[in-house]
Amino acid sequence: MMSSSEPHGGLTPDQAAQLGRLVDVFPEARELGELFAAAGQELYLVGGTVRDTLLRRGVDRLDLDLATSATPEISEKLMSSWADNVWLTGARFGTVSARKGGRQIEVTTYRSDDYEPGSRHPEVTFGDTIDGDLHRRDFTINAMAVKVPDFLFVDLFGGIRDLNSGVLRTPTDPEVSFSDDPLRMVRLARFVSVLDARPDPATEAAAARMAEAITTISTERVRDELDKLLLGAEPGRGLDVLVRTGLATHVLPELDHLRACRDPLHRHKDVYAHTLAVVDNARDLEPDEPDLWLRLAALLHDIGKPKTRRIHGDGTVTFHHHELVGARMTRTRLRELRYDNATVDAVTSLVEMHLRFHTYYLGWTDSAVRRYVRDAGPLLKRLNLLTRADVTTRNERKADRIQRRIDELEERIVELTEQEELDRLRPALDGNQIMDHLGIEPGPLVGEAWNHLLELRIENGPMTEDEARAELDRWWAERQQDD
Repeated sequence: MMSSSEPHGGLTPDQAAQLGRLVDVFPEARELGELFAAAGQELYLVGGTVRDTLLRRGVDRLDLDLATSATPEISEKLMSSWADNVWLTGARFGTVSARKGGRQIEVTTYRSDDYEPGSRHPEVTFGDTIDGDLHRRDFTINAMAVKVPDFLFVDLFGGIRDLNSGVLRTPTDPEVSFSDDPLRMVRLARFVSVLDARPDPATEAAAARMAEAITTISTERVRDELDKLLLGAEPGRGLDVLVRTGLATHVLPELDHLRACRDPLHRHKDVYAHTLAVVDNARDLEPDEPDLWLRLAALLHDIGKPKTRRIHGDGTVTFHHHELVGARMTRTRLRELRYDNATVDAVTSLVEMHLRFHTYYLGWTDSAVRRYVRDAGPLLKRLNLLTRADVTTRNERKADRIQRRIDELEERIVELTEQEELDRLRPALDGNQIMDHLGIEPGPLVGEAWNHLLELRIENGPMTEDEARAELDRWWAERQQDD
């Protein structure tokens, strides 16, 4: 263990310089440190704040995470005289939150979290020293601290060594750590993705032995960790840790089933490896910020394949209608993970439509483009990105051909949008005009008439109001005859 009295032990020269710049980067930390020290209390920057500062990861945007000897009541009193806003939503866990300028700050009393068997939430016990507080943290890379205001570096468990080598290990015996908080096993996979690190073999083996304990953790906490994993830099690697440890069996069983779908005796690609590749492809294709809906759709787009797999006499394998089966499974899984309705609906729709491009692959008529745009709606850009991400063939000529076809489709969409306002695709007559023209009252007939005109609009292009009324008359006359 490294003595807390060594300010820069184990740091590279660049990291030592970065640590020295904390004074300038985080003036709020220095101010708070002076405030707490004057009150006879200790205060340390801890966790992700220290880790990401040493990694140079978006320091200007970092929120501050601090640990203190002060009770929440003392922290609130000290911070209220300094911060712009203070709130106590986490006070029962020892955390007082504040905002100063554009920076959010959380100050937490030294603590240790322990789980009673079968409990889904931690029992918090406040501690007396920074050593004890760091001892209870999840991984060594998060168990480093910097005392403020004098900016003394504390690393009791070799966190800087592990940070520099990209290794994830627990400060204490991993089985003890995971028993204290089983969610740390999913966090192991999350940090593999977010930090592009690798688990220490003993730590991963402990997670594999204890995977079932994740069922004691609330669904919402697991889901939040899964989101962070998916939005990380290496989501495919993080997901693979979930599967290798058996955590996926309890967290995302559909992913585990994809691995079981491997069949080296028959001629079809590895669905599991393909899925991880599609998730990583989606990451690479995102134009701006990481897109949770897109990455969830990439993760779940083929989960219907194990249930629809058919092996034929000639050895070929098919997965007919796996997109429809997968969409139903996606809706069920996302609801069980307690996602909001907008996410459930969007991701389910993307899974259901992920093969739509190939339906029209041999010929994109104007009507086909209109229907594709209409069905995709606000998910159009994501659907096109998912279609591109789904191309994982090693045949470069085939991959290039598919990508060019998607380019052509997007060009056609732009052209038709300019000509016909595809983003506002609707009939020439609205419901009120239909009722006035046909002399009918509000009801299902109005919807039928509107949908009829919409189908004509999709098939034939824009219509004038007079043309729409003439078509409406023909439809009405035929309907009256049928009745």
